[in-house]
Amino acid sequence: MPFETIAWFPLCTGLTLAGLFLSFLAFRRRGAASGMRTAAWALLPLAAYLTGALQALWTIGTTVVGFVTSLVFNPMVWAGVAVAGLSVVLFVASGVMRGRRLKGAGRGKAEKVPAAQAPAAAGKAPQAAPAKPAVEQKKAAKGDDDFSDIEDLLRRRGIS
Repeated sequence: MPFETIAWFPLCTGLTLAGLFLSFLAFRRRGAASGMRTAAWALLPLAAYLTGALQALWTIGTTVVGFVTSLVFNPMVWAGVAVAGLSVVLFVASGVMRGRRLKGAGRGKAEKVPAAQAPAAAGKAPQAAPAKPAVEQKKAAKGDDDFSDIEDLLRRRGIS
């Protein structure tokens, strides 16, 4: 139905008058704030007609309805949605597989490269020596000076 076939001015004026009557009732029953809010909503149909926004809203509404009905009732569109979903699944699966491959390749290179060249080849910080058991660390901390914690931390990070 074209926009021009509907008598919009009487319709919008009637909606506004009905809304203003309801706002008067809301004002009397629930107070001024409720009445003012209802009056604000009641003035919107007439404002939309007078500003020309009503025709824009009509165009947007008919476009959305046309799109949705063509989406729901067209098997070609559903085939397109299925292909797009398959594409998303393939992207996600390939990303997971690539991440696993890169993680596994990083381990294999570190094992094959000599220990002196391993940090440069793998792009990682040097591996620290195995940490001392907690009992030995406590004994060492009692007898060392104040910098023993810092020295221990630097030693674990491979910085000397």
